[in-house]
Amino acid sequence: MTNCTQAAFDFPALKRRRVQTEFSGGDITSDGGVLLLREIDRRLGLLQAVDVAIPDPRDPRYIAHSQLTLLRQRIYGICLGYEDLNDHQTLRTDPAIQTSVECDQLLGSQSTLCRLENRINRKAIVDIHRVLLDQFVASFDTPPEELILDFDATDDPVHGHQEGRFFHGYYNHHCFLPLYVFCGDQLLVSYLRPSQIDGAKHAWVILALLVKRFRQAWPDVRIIFRGDSGFCRHRMLNWCERHGVNYIVGIAKNDALLRQIAEPMSIVQQLYELTGQKQREFFRFHYAACTWTKRRLVIAKLEITAKGQNPRFIVTNLPQDKQWLYDHLYCGF
Repeated sequence: MTNCTQAAFDFPALKRRRVQTEFSGGDITSDGGVLLLREIDRRLGLLQAVDVAIPDPRDPRYIAHSQLTLLRQRIYGICLGYEDLNDHQTLRTDPAIQTSVECDQLLGSQSTLCRLENRINRKAIVDIHRVLLDQFVASFDTPPEELILDFDATDDPVHGHQEGRFFHGYYNHHCFLPLYVFCGDQLLVSYLRPSQIDGAKHAWVILALLVKRFRQAWPDVRIIFRGDSGFCRHRMLNWCERHGVNYIVGIAKNDALLRQIAEPMSIVQQLYELTGQKQREFFRFHYAACTWTKRRLVIAKLEITAKGQNPRFIVTNLPQDKQWLYDHLYCGF
């Protein structure tokens, strides 16, 4: 049988250092995958753009490591799973890490990387997010017809006494509560927040800024805001309706909603008892919470399994003729 396994392949050289991948050498480094990160970053130009967004007040006469080199060292390390700065006391001598940041000498120390992180202020963080949005816009060859913006707040556990840490009752540990916004598999926003807040805090402002940016690039794009019940705020829904933004948002169960589905749920229950198989149906109705200014379309998922009834609800303003498609797009439904 023909052996089609490639024995070796080359990466772009670093100065006079040849970069070659082989499978017959010894244990030189366990982080060879960082060279793939290097190539992806070079093609995107992502960290070069981030470097421009971060001010560097250091005196060039006394700089041993450029800011771009430090950014690559820190971010590549995080991608490899080295989240702690003290990991770099060893990584700074690793030949693969050195090559990936295009340096053939000792890399930045833990204290040097710490100073880099501490000088990144709020303005720099906003500018970094502009870089992410510009990269996202540039990834489209033609204007998209539709963008689905997924908002999600999740826990980031902490194990020390970091500033801003709080105990969160739902997650049952000390953590931060960052807000993430994705469109497909692309990250648009990563916003670190303390955990003693409403999970939807500042989501309204972030949505407004994203909508403004995308409509500058694509005036006719359809934008859909999607989130779980933590984002079901009447002011946010009102804003979406005033600015032509569609939404699919979870809504927490309550007695009024359960009364609306009592009859169809009893029919689904009978089907389950007859077949012994899991049942799932959808039921639509209009509903207005006491804080809402009008009635809105609510879709209920009537699900019954061996564990019992599991109804869930979303509220949406999507056009009726496309509703059946988006019933299944809501990942938390």
